[in-house]
Amino acid sequence: MNKKKHWNDYLWIWTLIYFSLGFFNILFAWLGMIDFIVPIIIAIVKGNKAFCNRYCGRGKLLALIPSVFKMKNQRVAPKWMYSKYFRYGFLAFFLTMFANMLYQTYMVFAGAPLKTAVKLLWTFKVPWSWSYTVTTVPEWITQFSYGFYSMMLTSTIIGLVVMALYRPRTWCTFCPMGTMTQSICKVKAQLKK
Repeated sequence: MNKKKHWNDYLWIWTLIYFSLGFFNILFAWLGMIDFIVPIIIAIVKGNKAFCNRYCGRGKLLALIPSVFKMKNQRVAPKWMYSKYFRYGFLAFFLTMFANMLYQTYMVFAGAPLKTAVKLLWTFKVPWSWSYTVTTVPEWITQFSYGFYSMMLTSTIIGLVVMALYRPRTWCTFCPMGTMTQSICKVKAQLKK
């Protein structure tokens, strides 16, 4: 018997649309802020991780790919990958990279030249100049787009690699947004006591 599909089962399409739009026009990278703000709002308002469990397009994509391509890998990731130290360490690293991205955006706002490159794995520059065709917006908006798209692309690549090595949604165990929203939920639960 097939499980009935719900609208949120198709949110993997959102991830593909996001990366496709950003590939052709980097300013669409701002749409990724939805995946950054909505989980935090849900965690603050509802006190749960509903976004991670039901609405995350990347999580849906990481669950879908193995079933479509008949990948049978069910290996459990090493214990350190599930550890609190690794999850919070990765969150700290992610937030450091986010702060650096904001700093780069500020520097362009203050007059530094625009850097039209996406950075894979926060290191390797990939020229992306064809995706920047709009010159009517301030350059700092474009700089933020390159930085945010780089972060989203890098984290998705990490998720895909981990998915290929271990269970489909292993990325979700140490996803920075999941760790952040889990922390918010814990704080909210403590405040209710």
